[in-house]
Amino acid sequence: MTVATSTKLRTDWSIIIYMAAIHLAALPALLPSNFSWAAVGVAVLLHWITGGLGITLGYHRLVTHRSFQTPKWLEYFFIFCGTLSCQGGPIDWIGLHRIHHLHSDHNGDPHDSSQGFWWSHMGWMLHEIPSKAEIDRFTKDIADDPVYQFFQVAFIPMQVVLGLLLYMLGGWPFVVWGVFVRLVVVFHCTWFVNSATHKFGYSTYESNDNSKNCWWVALVTYGEGWHNNHHAYQYSARHGLQWWEIDLTWMTIQFLQLLGLATKVKVAEK
Repeated sequence: MTVATSTKLRTDWSIIIYMAAIHLAALPALLPSNFSWAAVGVAVLLHWITGGLGITLGYHRLVTHRSFQTPKWLEYFFIFCGTLSCQGGPIDWIGLHRIHHLHSDHNGDPHDSSQGFWWSHMGWMLHEIPSKAEIDRFTKDIADDPVYQFFQVAFIPMQVVLGLLLYMLGGWPFVVWGVFVRLVVVFHCTWFVNSATHKFGYSTYESNDNSKNCWWVALVTYGEGWHNNHHAYQYSARHGLQWWEIDLTWMTIQFLQLLGLATKVKVAEK
């Protein structure tokens, strides 16, 4: 499968409108009337729940790479958290990421970094990527699961319900910060793994792509920035392989392991 350049792909206006609407809806956070430290705290908490537990731990390390196992109810909880990040449905996210690893920075990679920073950061998703037709082939382990199927189509209604709950708890400041600002920040933190960690940092291992270890991406993504390590050892639940490569998600997995909730944990043999 070959992914064409961005100029040869049809623009997906539904995604452009969706992304523009969420970014514009975050702008009222600049108004003094929408600011409170409580609202910021809600955004930070939900950043960790949706971006850390949901995307990094759930979507990525647990399901995409099956680097460890949890009871099914706990897997569903982490996928629920990831769905609240509103980065599309989990089946699409996981399938596209598996395709990325198969073709990393080569023809077939949906966000091939050799096509430039903008393309790998978010330009790729504003077009109808041919690889989306391949998703079913890469998600046979989850595509028929009714829970995943529900999350796949319900991620926007779930966000609306969350927004209503936040409004009841703290009014519009909680909605603006807890939904829109948080969504935008988690979006870009996640996308930095596709863009910045394929451009900035250092490479410890030969991985046949442009992946780098980038400390500041690791900081905002709970350990995902140790990306060269990850591409070299895709099966590993631990991404920060040196003592200074702090990996908060690995610490969380270790805590789950201590509780008996994470089993068959795979770790890179350096």
